[in-house]
Amino acid sequence: MAGPTTARRGGAKSSKSVRPRSGTPSRPARKPAGRPPGRGPRRGSLRSRLPRGRRLVLWAVAAVLAGGAAGWALYGSTWLRATRVEVSGTRVLTPDEVRAAADVRLGGPLVSVDTGAIEERLRAALPRIESVRVERSWPHTVGLKVVERQPKAIVQDAAKGGKFIEIDGEGVRFATVDQAPGGVPRLTVEPSEGAAASLRRFGAERLEREGVRVAEALPEAVRADTRAIRVRSYDSITLELTGDRTVVWGSGERGEAKARALTALLKAARGADRFDVSAPSAPAASGS
Repeated sequence: MAGPTTARRGGAKSSKSVRPRSGTPSRPARKPAGRPPGRGPRRGSLRSRLPRGRRLVLWAVAAVLAGGAAGWALYGSTWLRATRVEVSGTRVLTPDEVRAAADVRLGGPLVSVDTGAIEERLRAALPRIESVRVERSWPHTVGLKVVERQPKAIVQDAAKGGKFIEIDGEGVRFATVDQAPGGVPRLTVEPSEGAAASLRRFGAERLEREGVRVAEALPEAVRADTRAIRVRSYDSITLELTGDRTVVWGSGERGEAKARALTALLKAARGADRFDVSAPSAPAASGS
């Protein structure tokens, strides 16, 4: 007998679906490539649409415009003009003296103020100025920050009617005054007999600088009590303190060590009137 009816060769396939093997997930069918219907092509940015050369031109034009605006603001507008000069740091000098010596031209662009030229004019016109800093303070001010020289010693000049010349710690004579400032020792160069060789070798100016060197080494409290510094030779310098006290200092060398030794002696031997620190490792005090 004939068996069960079988599908004809080449006929329709069985309607049973083929299940995937266990453990293998089914994949969704991929959508055809392309853009969704009804939407046009994506618009690119301006940067992607413009050629590189044209972008560079646009950037250059923008930079020129920005530079021109900045230049006009600095030089052409009235917003950033120099209209005021402020002075700080003066002690003996007055702000008006400093302004007059600075000779700042007001009304022009603040950016064009020549700070270097102002500094040179101030140092040349006012030797009392040790240093000065000229700054632009936007939008309208020129600032002058002054540091004045401080006198460490004075010398009396008979050729100038007995007036006093102030000398700073570097030996610079920077001002002549009618009255001796308080707390500043008077310096004299008085070559003693037999000191002619020292005077010939070093000269009066060098001996004066050695005296100033001693004054610079003194602590503030001791300098305020020092009435005179006498230089007789390079290695023979003495101090005259208040209360008829005398200090044998020796040369100007080892100033810090001598200053420490003198400070200790003044505290330890309050009744003494003569102190010797010419050899600071072996200081001595004597007298009532």
